Amino acid sequence: MTCPSTTDVVRRFGSVTLADDLPLTPMPLAQIPEQRSTGQDTITFRLLGGLGFCPNGSPVEIRGTIQRTLLATLLTVGSHPVPMGALVEELWGEHPPATAENALQAHISRLRRKLQGVAGAGSVRLVGLPSGYRLLVPAEDVDALLFLRTLGEVRGRQATDADDGAIVRLRAALALWFGPVFGGLVGGPICQAAVARFEAARSVAAETLFDLELRQGRHTEIIPELSGLVESQALNERFCEQLMVALYRSGRQIEALDAYRRMRLRLDTELGVAPSPTLRTYERAILAHDPALRIGADHAALRGEAA
Repeated sequence: MTCPSTTDVVRRFGSVTLADDLPLTPMPLAQIPEQRSTGQDTITFRLLGGLGFCPNGSPVEIRGTIQRTLLATLLTVGSHPVPMGALVEELWGEHPPATAENALQAHISRLRRKLQGVAGAGSVRLVGLPSGYRLLVPAEDVDALLFLRTLGEVRGRQATDADDGAIVRLRAALALWFGPVFGGLVGGPICQAAVARFEAARSVAAETLFDLELRQGRHTEIIPELSGLVESQALNERFCEQLMVALYRSGRQIEALDAYRRMRLRLDTELGVAPSPTLRTYERAILAHDPALRIGADHAALRGEAA
């Protein structure tokens, strides 16, 4: 079997396309606690806010940049093989040690011993291949992969599933996050592409969630969450659109327009750009009391008008 290059690995697993490489088996997140009551030991790997694993709910941190990068790289590709050259580049960049392959094998052995020494690792295997390594672990035992899978399922079934069920699943999926991806580890090309992928998916999950909440008439309840997101460092116009709709439907038209003007100012000051045609459409819709903004209407129709 021919192993892919680093570029191939990044291209395949660094895309922000959701759940492309994961089977979409239904798995309600609300039924997955930190420790499953299946009568068997379990181990859960954490990538969304830290880097380590939890055998039966007890956190175990991985120490050392090399070991942490190695674990993150092997987990983020979802049990697919990673070629030895790609791992060397991921761990040491452009300046690998003279005996890089031996050093890599030593780190693999160390990580394998760490995994074998904890309860619940029976379903986890770090396998050597002729030209690389793969970490065999069920996707549902890796928080980031479970997050991507659930988001893909919800988005794929929006036309048929009840909104309430999708809202519960998305909120449970977003609750898997408790900090920066990999706990802030930088890593190499594969890890960096994975961070971008997971962060993009997190935004998509939140955007999807708030559209569903608005459709369910919960505009007032989501205003605090959306306000915090709009005021955060990330300039996300979709959150601003949703906040404007939520405020308008709550009888706060002036505040809705203020939200638009603040975003317009930030876009100009921080990026030197104007609001997108879609965001401008939402401002005009509020000024004109567009029917698409009424409670129960689908405000997303305004996005099509701006296209």
